[in-house]
Amino acid sequence: MSESERDESAQRRAVVLDYLAHGLSSSGRPQYERSPAGYAMDVDDFGLYEVAFDEDERLTIGTQVVLEPVDARTIVEDARPASYDDLSSGAHSELEYVIRDLVEDDERRFVDFYNEAQPITLRLHQLNLLPGIGKKLRNSILEERKRKPFESFEELEERVSGLHDPDDILVERILEEIRDDDLKYRTFVGRQAEDAR
Repeated sequence: MSESERDESAQRRAVVLDYLAHGLSSSGRPQYERSPAGYAMDVDDFGLYEVAFDEDERLTIGTQVVLEPVDARTIVEDARPASYDDLSSGAHSELEYVIRDLVEDDERRFVDFYNEAQPITLRLHQLNLLPGIGKKLRNSILEERKRKPFESFEELEERVSGLHDPDDILVERILEEIRDDDLKYRTFVGRQAEDAR
């Protein structure tokens, strides 16, 4: 791995969910004094951020930006954690599409979730946290992965009878974890940040 590849892999990246050229209306400053701002979502752990952007940049929704390390930032001037309720209506409407793109772009990672999911307690398995996956479907997935690990979402759907759109199921779970602060178990949102600590 080259030094530039190592540097890139150590960066926390985010996807722009909304770009507000005239800043956030909640800043309390007159519009002409506001810097461009918006909202972004971490590509690894789906954390949400309120972001201040460089005034010289014009961004589009879906652009990837560097959040950390601070000295590697070129477009982002400041980033602070945000909650689902903090997001603008534009960011709310983009959220599902951006998550879907991230799941599709990193299919191997998310297929591996089906391959590697483990029990949480004696009665609860990580697979049961996914919408629509009950005991029967969970057991089918576990049996099939014992025979051979899954290679793609398409293969998962072909080999596990009754499992439809395994990628959509993950998108739905990620959205649930983002929207509900009080969930007891989190599988995707905030996990990378916790693992790094």
